[in-house]
Amino acid sequence: MKAETPVRLFWLQSGGCGGCSLSLLGAEAPDLVTVLEAANIEVLWHPSLSVSSGAQVIDLMERISDGSEPLDILCLEGSVMRGPNGTGRFHIMAGTDRPVMDWVEALAKKARYVIAVGSCAAFGGITAAGSNEVDACGLSYDGRKPGGLLGADFRSAAGLPVINVAGCPIHPGWLTETLHQIAAGRFTTRDIDEWERPLSYTMHLVHHGCARNEFYEFKASAERLCDLGCMMENLGCKGTQARADCNMRAWNGAGSCLDGNYPCINCTAPGFEEPGHGFTETPKISGIPVGLPTDMPKAWFVALASLSKAATPKRLKENAVADHFRQPPVDKQKKR
Repeated sequence: MKAETPVRLFWLQSGGCGGCSLSLLGAEAPDLVTVLEAANIEVLWHPSLSVSSGAQVIDLMERISDGSEPLDILCLEGSVMRGPNGTGRFHIMAGTDRPVMDWVEALAKKARYVIAVGSCAAFGGITAAGSNEVDACGLSYDGRKPGGLLGADFRSAAGLPVINVAGCPIHPGWLTETLHQIAAGRFTTRDIDEWERPLSYTMHLVHHGCARNEFYEFKASAERLCDLGCMMENLGCKGTQARADCNMRAWNGAGSCLDGNYPCINCTAPGFEEPGHGFTETPKISGIPVGLPTDMPKAWFVALASLSKAATPKRLKENAVADHFRQPPVDKQKKR
């Protein structure tokens, strides 16, 4: 449904790599321009899409801040950098001598909706990893802690908290669907989960639709990258815990991280950037993975895993994890 009057969107980039913009520009079927036109969304400014720059953009931000220019949607990509000592002076808006975090806060107060685009803007993400010398945070979260730049109690002019379209990077559809809901006046608090992420994509698990699910059912586990087999038991895959529809909604026409032979790292969740172990390692206690599937009780999983491994013929398991980089399993009868 197309909005009757243009929905005005302003996009800022802060502490991040710009990967969410790059992913968004790759939107397909339809392309990004068609998506925006269909919802009657007017992009006031985007660093990769707009011709205006410098003083023109600063003037636009000043008009939005003083209320003379209406703003429907503020999108922030990248984390907010508050250092040193809460001054924000590590990240100054060029030509203003004013910290970017001050501009973000001023614009957020005027916007009807505020969207954190990507896990950096939502929770701090990669920019906040390690010692976090720049004191990076998200708009309303600092990692898993409510707060961030705007505070846990922030509500936009439409009465909503920051909408966290989390991911590293986002899938184009996660944002464009959200924008269409907003433009149609149909986005409410019923459409977000406990981390204020849109349910349109977090109502699923990455595990759903995974091409490796047959291996998961038989507990035929890969032992190294590029092996066939489920990557949960040995290679750190968090697809059974991660909330996203990555294996149901194709990326770049087809594929996902798992289709590319890499485990899911749960990049839509706060704190994914520092799991406490290597991304391709599965922590275990007494041989049982610590991070078990969220779609069944742990006791059930342990019992079913034991039964599955006991019932699955050894030959089937060997064939399940063999690939063209390895010699096929030896048929012991033929060998004799």
